[in-house]
Amino acid sequence: MAKRNIYLLVFILVLFGFCLWSVVPLDRNVFGRKGLSLGLDLAGGSYLVYQADISQNESGSEAQIMEGVKGVIERRINALGISEPVVSVQQQEGSYSIAIQIAGVNETEKAKEMIGRTALLEFREQDAGGNWTVATGTVNGENLTLTSKYFKVNTSITVDQYGKPLLVFEWDATGAQLSKQITTRLLGKQLAIYLGDEPLRGEDGHIIAPVVQAVIEDKGQIEGLSLADADELSLLLNAGRMPVSLGRWVEQGGSKVFEADVPLYEKTVDATLGADSIKKSIFAAEIGIAVLVLFMLLYYRFPGFIACLALGIYGVVILAIFKLIPITLTLPGIAGFIVSFGMAVDANVLIFERMKEELRGGRSLGAAVEAGFNRAWTAIRDSNITTFIACIVLIWLGGSLGALMVRGFAITLFIGVAMSMFSAITITRTFLRFIPKSRLTTSPTAYGVKL
Repeated sequence: MAKRNIYLLVFILVLFGFCLWSVVPLDRNVFGRKGLSLGLDLAGGSYLVYQADISQNESGSEAQIMEGVKGVIERRINALGISEPVVSVQQQEGSYSIAIQIAGVNETEKAKEMIGRTALLEFREQDAGGNWTVATGTVNGENLTLTSKYFKVNTSITVDQYGKPLLVFEWDATGAQLSKQITTRLLGKQLAIYLGDEPLRGEDGHIIAPVVQAVIEDKGQIEGLSLADADELSLLLNAGRMPVSLGRWVEQGGSKVFEADVPLYEKTVDATLGADSIKKSIFAAEIGIAVLVLFMLLYYRFPGFIACLALGIYGVVILAIFKLIPITLTLPGIAGFIVSFGMAVDANVLIFERMKEELRGGRSLGAAVEAGFNRAWTAIRDSNITTFIACIVLIWLGGSLGALMVRGFAITLFIGVAMSMFSAITITRTFLRFIPKSRLTTSPTAYGVKL
């Protein structure tokens, strides 16, 4: 038992040291994470609402279509390295709209560009003058340009026999017809690949324009890219195409007309408002924690001091979890974090009251510590399980009903309560087990007990 306690103490101190290193300062870059991920209400950013024109879509249910739209927007923004957007689908009076929050992007024009952006590769051939012109073919009597809009959303990265990266893609039915016509025509000639108006280039800067060596119909590959470029391009290509048009419905001449790519509502949240909210939240947390520490020290004396040390470690570990997962913090999320502190203290209160009963009954300090934890455990377990159930219900309802603030509160509270169990049962218990052996203080009055 003694060795186990020593191992636990070493583990706790190492864990605390790592977590403290990862969160101080808060903007430290750890495992690719830089700083805490803050929501729109704290970091500022853009809030956009679009209506969806689903009148022309004949495939799938409306709910499925809107889930597809949501997924495309999330993938597009995430592929650009922006902190996770908050996207929610809303339904009202038979129409659908989609609300998008992008924290840290304070220009709505830039936000709209992100939402509408899609990587479109264009294949070009050389004309007689050596200029690169779009490669076209005919499908059902219509002249079409060969672009990545005909890619299936399953591009992937592989390597050739020499370990060089290849971007592998697959055409849909229209793309396969175009590709067959164009590669048949260009056998032995170059086919360049452009992203917008700029040609794709390899690591050495040369234009990627491979010679067509065989007729390509269903599948193809792009070589000459670096692994990083191929990976980024694959992410953008797989972001997908929007299954419906986004914009807004307006009244014109007594009828409704759809304006594509124009948001129904747009708003920029100033980052200074978020800074003010953070300042007030920190001030409120400082007051609450100070009162909490004072109560624990005055009422529980030495165990209260141990509990405060455990709570300090608990707070640092929680912040590290929020940073490394990462959890996007909002004002309700901070509230859930603060509430979880109270839940952590609640577990310690149950344990210390049991300890005091054992000490009053004449037990030794070591026996009172063990009995206090063993007898309080069932109450701690049951109360936290009920909190977990409530958090799960709130997370589910918040996600399905678009109540994102409720969801943020529930997530941080869930994590906080889970860690509070670890704090009370492992950290506090390990510290208290060393007290009887060290004989630092054995007086019952130091534990809030009057014999």
